[in-house]
Formats: sequence, C-alpha cells, structure tokens
Amino acid sequence: MLVFPNCKINIGLIVKGKRDDGYHTIETVFYPVKLNDALEIISSSETAFVQSGIAIDIDQNDNLCARAYRLLKKDFQQLPSVKIHLHKAIPIGAGLGGGSADATFTLIALDEKFALNLSSEQLHTYALQLGSDCPFFIYNAPCLATGRGETLQPLDISLKGYRLVLVNPRIHINTGWAFSALVKTMNQPSGGADNSLRSIISQPIATWKDRLFNDFEEPVFEKYPVIRDLKSALYDKGALFASMSGSGSSVYGIFNNAVDPSFKFPANYLMRSILL
Repeated sequence: MLVFPNCKINIGLIVKGKRDDGYHTIETVFYPVKLNDALEIISSSETAFVQSGIAIDIDQNDNLCARAYRLLKKDFQQLPSVKIHLHKAIPIGAGLGGGSADATFTLIALDEKFALNLSSEQLHTYALQLGSDCPFFIYNAPCLATGRGETLQPLDISLKGYRLVLVNPRIHINTGWAFSALVKTMNQPSGGADNSLRSIISQPIATWKDRLFNDFEEPVFEKYPVIRDLKSALYDKGALFASMSGSGSSVYGIFNNAVDPSFKFPANYLMRSILL
C-alpha cells in the first residue's frame, strides 16, 4: 500500500497557558497543504522500517511510523510483520506537522490494509498517543484546534483558488525550546468573541494581516531574524496574509492566484508555490 502524507499550516496560533499535565493549551486553525511524503507498507517476513529522502537524526525504531505500528500491534496481535518505507520530503522541525502526518497515515494505512475496522474515534485515540496534532490528519480538512490541539471542530473555510507560497530556510526549530522561549503573558483575554480565530478567518483574507498572530513568532524571530525576513519578503511581493507555521521555521504567504511571485532565496531553501 502506498500513501502520501501531506503537511499542514497553522492559520493563527494562540498559546493560552500550561496545563497540569505539562502540555500547553492552544487555539489554532489547521489547514491541509499538498506538500507530501511517500509512505509504503508491504507485508514482510519480519518487521522493518527504512527511510530515504530528508535525513531524520533519530534511531529508526523511534520513528513515529515504527511507533504507530507497535501501538496497533499491542492491541491487534494478528497484525502481521510489515516493511515500512518512508520517503521524506516535508522538512522536519519546520512547523508543518510532517512527522505527525506520517504517523497518522501509518495508522490509517494499517487499518485499511489489514481490515482492522477502526472507527474515526478509535483512530483519534491512537493518534493522540503519538502526538498532539496527529488526530488532525485523520480528518485532514480545515479545523479549529483547541486543547493540546486534539480537540477539533470542522471549519467552513476554503482557500481554493488562492496561491500558497511556502518557504523553509532549513532551520530546525525544537518545539520544546519554542514553548520554553515564549515571553508573552499567557491566559490573557484574546479580545472577546468577535476577535476569536473562528470570527477572524470568516472575514476576507486581506483583513487577517493585523488580526491573526502566531505567538511563536516573537521568540523565533528574535533568535532567527532570517525567518522574520522571509515573512517580510512575502508581504513585499504582495501576500494578502503571511505567517510562520506552528513553532517554525516554515513561513507561508497567501496570494491571489493571478500573482505568482518570484524570489531569490538561497539554493538550499525549500520553496513551493502551490495552487490551493
């Protein structure tokens, strides 16, 4: 079975406070984007995980795809041995949720390939054990995410017909560091119901610039000014809205489809212009 895990962007990201369990309460909009890894799962005489493409500097047994297999194997002993091959194209430590997508697509593919008959609710429970944003990729449609990011409410929002320019400067941002570096006072009111993410994104995209914010931008931009410069470059080329995604380091701009801007970024940067 061959599947193609896609990434996501965050449209607005508010960190509201730290929970008793050590996680943080957030509010954000997840939006799926067609930048994909490739994931193949085949039956095998013994279980193995192999990876190609962008290097991941962890033990292969600790990869989220391998962990997803072991998670299901605990409850479904009939699950046979498999070989999992992940070809990585989505940058890591980039705020795009690529690892979470790989893990969740592994769960979904194993469920389908071996007829485990898991419900969406069961998949959600398994996915959450692998990462806070993993459940989003079960539904893979625009959602307002609250709690740790696992409480998902579908949103009637579409960016179809717009152009997304996604830029990653090949800087790996550690999510744990990003949370620890937040300097804003959390648990402050966000301005009332009319200033909620749901309300803001229901307005024309051109109005988002001064109303939608990613709380991680302040500490990340301070440490890595080049990421701030990327956001400015997108606005300079006519983006209706530009933002860092997640805890960084990827930055995106939303443009009218009639605009296909050209940039002169360093050769090692990843840049994709995607018609949504």
